[in-house]
Amino acid sequence: MKLKMAENSLFAILLRSRWWISLAIACGFVLVSAALLPREYALAGALGGMPFAIIGAIALKRQWGAPSAAMVEAQLARAAGMSWNEFAAALESAYRQAGYEVKKTTGGADFVLDKGGRTTLVSAKRWKAARQGVEPLRELDAARQAKDADAAVFLSLGALSDNALAFARQAPIRVIQGADLAVLLKAG
Repeated sequence: MKLKMAENSLFAILLRSRWWISLAIACGFVLVSAALLPREYALAGALGGMPFAIIGAIALKRQWGAPSAAMVEAQLARAAGMSWNEFAAALESAYRQAGYEVKKTTGGADFVLDKGGRTTLVSAKRWKAARQGVEPLRELDAARQAKDADAAVFLSLGALSDNALAFARQAPIRVIQGADLAVLLKAG
C-alpha cells in the first residue's frame, strides 16, 4: 500500500511553501506553550510543534540550492528568445554536463540520450508553443516505442492541455517545464 499525502493538506501546503514558515509555526508552539501552559505541561505542549519543525527541515532540504523565482523567470525568458539552434545547443550542453551521450534524431524526438545503458528520447522543437496539445506527445511516444527507448522527455515553455497531461501520465512521458526547465538550461 503506497501512502500519499493529500494535495491540499496543511503539511502538503507547508512543504510547497518557504521553509521558514514551518519553523516559525514550530517556534510559535514553543512560545505559546511556555506562556500559557503550566510549567509541568509546557514541554508536552511545545512538542506539538515538532511535526512543523520536521516539515520545515524537509522543505529546507528541498529548497536548498533551488533557483529563485526571479532566476527561473529570467532563464525562461532567455529560452523564449532563443532560436531553435541556440536552444538545441543549450540542451545538448546541459545533457552532456549531466553525463549523457547526446545524438540528434528525427521523427517524434529531437535528441537521443544514452547513459548507463538507458536510452531516453527528448522532444523539444515545439518548446515555444503557448499551449501544447496531445499530438506532439503521441509522436514522441510512437518514436519511443519504435526505437525501444527506456524513457521519453517532453520540454515546453507553454502549458499542456488537459488531454496532453493525461496522455503524458499514461504513456509515460516526463514533461519538463517551468523551474525544472530553467534548472536544466542553467546547467548548460
